[in-house]
Amino acid sequence: MGNYDDLKLATKNMRINIIKMLSQAKSGHPGGSLSACEILAALYLEEMNIDPKNPNWEDRDRFVLSKGHGAPVLYAALAEKGYFSKEELNHLRKIDSMLQGHPDMKGTPGVDMTTGSLGQGLSAANGMALAGKLDNKDYRVYVLIGDGESQEGIVWESAMLASHYNLDNITVFLDHNGLQIDGANREVMNIEPIEDKFKSFGWHIINIDGHFFKEIFAAIEEAKNTKGKPTMIVAKTIKGKGVSFMEDEAGWHGKAPSEEETKRALEELGGGIDD
Repeated sequence: MGNYDDLKLATKNMRINIIKMLSQAKSGHPGGSLSACEILAALYLEEMNIDPKNPNWEDRDRFVLSKGHGAPVLYAALAEKGYFSKEELNHLRKIDSMLQGHPDMKGTPGVDMTTGSLGQGLSAANGMALAGKLDNKDYRVYVLIGDGESQEGIVWESAMLASHYNLDNITVFLDHNGLQIDGANREVMNIEPIEDKFKSFGWHIINIDGHFFKEIFAAIEEAKNTKGKPTMIVAKTIKGKGVSFMEDEAGWHGKAPSEEETKRALEELGGGIDD
């Protein structure tokens, strides 16, 4: 296990870079990107068996960002891991940039699946996991889905398939921040009791604080030791985590900060405009 202080510093850097790239792009999705930083830091900087110098390595672990609008957190993690220069983050959503508004596996090193159409990430990840079983590969497949995204019917078809084929090499994190673009999950389309629903579909369920590294890593180990069924890690998170005026506010789902808001956010995160 790596040093938690190092991971916390990397996560801080990721949040700073998310704010900066969205500010420069003047568009994007801060809320659900900031809520998932610890999860992606744990996976990319510590847990996953990957090689930035060989992004298409056949035996690598895979990651699918099913909530593709959260691309800024994925790009921040990839840059932190060394897949490309952090300078590239300045070109988010620019024409001909390798970093578009949603992940593109053909354009960005380290992206394992093109996503953006909500709900489809788990089905793609199932294909990767099933292929690993058929090919006797040891790699694992990790997925991040949103709680609002879990209102999509295809998520439940995919959940049924993963259980049917005993895909114990797939681990899903649910970024459960309780909010989506139109407001609270419970008001838009209630997904609760989400744990019981996935359990009834044959999944192993783990509940954690998605901002606490000790719980994240313990859940990952439990998932790896769970045989015969896929694992769903329900991670309780805070939308907009780390920036006081963005935290737990649905309005920050898909809105870039202004120059003044960027300055304020970076002051809170401990980074400057020109750092």
